[in-house]
Amino acid sequence: MTFESQIVDEEEEVVGEPISTSRALRRAFVEAPTLRRGLFATLGLSVLGTIGQLVVPVVVQQITDRELLNEAGPRIPVVLWQGGVAVAVLILTATFTRAAVFRLTRLTAGGLRELRVKLFSHLHRLSILHVQAERRGALVSRVTSDIYTIQDFMEWGGVGMLIGSAQVLLALAVMFFYRWQLALLVLVGIIVYIWMLLFFQQVLQRAQDQVREKVADSLSVIGETITGLPIIRSHGVEETAVAKVHNFLQVQVAAEHRANRLSAILFSSAELFAAGITAMVIGAGILLGAAEGTSAGVLLAFLFLVNLMIDPVQVLVESVDQAQRAAAGVRRVLRVLDTPIDIPDPIDGVDLPPGPLGLMMENVSYRYPLGPVVLSEINVEIPPGRRVAIVGQTGSGKTTFAKLATRLIESDQGVVSIGGVHLPEVNLSSLRTRVAYVPQEGFLFNTTVAENIRYGSPAATDGEIASAVEQLGLSAWVGRLPDALQTRVGERGSNLSAGERQLVALIRAWISAPDLLVLDEATSAVDPYLEVSLRRAIELLTAGRTSITVAHRLSTAEASDEVLVFDGGRLVERGIHADLVARRGVYSQLYADWNRGVKSA
Repeated sequence: MTFESQIVDEEEEVVGEPISTSRALRRAFVEAPTLRRGLFATLGLSVLGTIGQLVVPVVVQQITDRELLNEAGPRIPVVLWQGGVAVAVLILTATFTRAAVFRLTRLTAGGLRELRVKLFSHLHRLSILHVQAERRGALVSRVTSDIYTIQDFMEWGGVGMLIGSAQVLLALAVMFFYRWQLALLVLVGIIVYIWMLLFFQQVLQRAQDQVREKVADSLSVIGETITGLPIIRSHGVEETAVAKVHNFLQVQVAAEHRANRLSAILFSSAELFAAGITAMVIGAGILLGAAEGTSAGVLLAFLFLVNLMIDPVQVLVESVDQAQRAAAGVRRVLRVLDTPIDIPDPIDGVDLPPGPLGLMMENVSYRYPLGPVVLSEINVEIPPGRRVAIVGQTGSGKTTFAKLATRLIESDQGVVSIGGVHLPEVNLSSLRTRVAYVPQEGFLFNTTVAENIRYGSPAATDGEIASAVEQLGLSAWVGRLPDALQTRVGERGSNLSAGERQLVALIRAWISAPDLLVLDEATSAVDPYLEVSLRRAIELLTAGRTSITVAHRLSTAEASDEVLVFDGGRLVERGIHADLVARRGVYSQLYADWNRGVKSA
């Protein structure tokens, strides 16, 4: 069966269902074709290197029987010539082995880079809901530590398996050539040992899976504790946080100890196997020598061959342990790769039409997985170029509406269209280029302000970034930063305030030049000092383009062309600010409550 045909069987596997070690490793070859490229040439070099090592036992047998035990005495020139041939072959053997190791490590590096990029790309194509539901530490572990376990096996355990397997098989072949009875004795011992390995393999597989899960749990808790350090410190619960991390690490260490104990048993079993086989060969060889004339040279060659097999068998034992670790990592990687993409890029998709974009929703409803309906039968049309505010109490469906409008989530029923095109028919590249979404909390990467802005337009020059800052009237604010646009923002923008992070996010949206802009409560966490700058930037950003603003502060709604009012997942009112206030409905009550809060502040 070819690797390509095996993939069909693997893809039918239920996500999360246990996959055997052999199938997991085969699947790794399928997902990263570079791993198997030139594999047979590498195996051939390994075999050539192994054949060279078998020359030594043969030379020892020839010298012992034909020269040292010769009645006429040893012929020194012949002994030297045969020894020289053995040395030359060993040097050639080392060259072949080195070439095999070099090829395998080079292919492994390329293949695992390919697998890591494929995994990372798939993660970015999964829905926002799926990524948010996963623990951050677990996802990071998939791309880092799980891939490293595969790398360790392919670069070291894989080499050991290739060379060791070839060495054992060829040594057995030479043994059978010399004395089939002794070879059969060794073969029986190997079969018994392999049966033991198969038993421990299943136990190790479960143990290594548990280790990987506990490592992911620990990474998640440690990452969460570090991220939440300000909250932990402000509430004085450092001891509780440390105790929680300690408990998770204890569970991880216990799982690692159990796996290591099993590994130790496997390793010590190789020593017992070597000693037992050597003793049996010596005893049986002496008996055969007395009964059937087995020469001293043949017995010495056999002992050399047994010793030549011991190291490879020990390496194979260690490789089984590494294979278990690698297979555990592969299984966890495959669970991510096999997670279906619920917001796929259409095969024959179309780009959004040029110019300002309008939005239309027809009978749209949405329910979060395992949750209640949060939007019900939404029917709304937003013409191109209109500035619309979305208001409502917490939990009324405002943010869900914004995410549906940008296809960050997919509607359960109904039709969502932008520019007259049904969203599932729009190429995601066109959608992400033409439609910008600014979340409530502007996320920043741990780099400079300029580089964070450049995420909106990767080709933007420093001059274009500076021009965008100036056009939004934010030059004075940027000038007050320690290094202006080259100021490093820290992890998740920790060196900037919430309002400053939001300003960077707005500049990033501006430089992307979207035709439809969605702002999710962009002013909800802004200090009064920056609110004026932020509101002015939003006015400039939304001017002349279609914009949908989830409004926390109803001053945003006052300046909008139209207000959509949500309540209990339904669109209950729509119109301009003054008309809605006069109706004395839901919006009027929200506005009155907001006004009281502003006056009392």
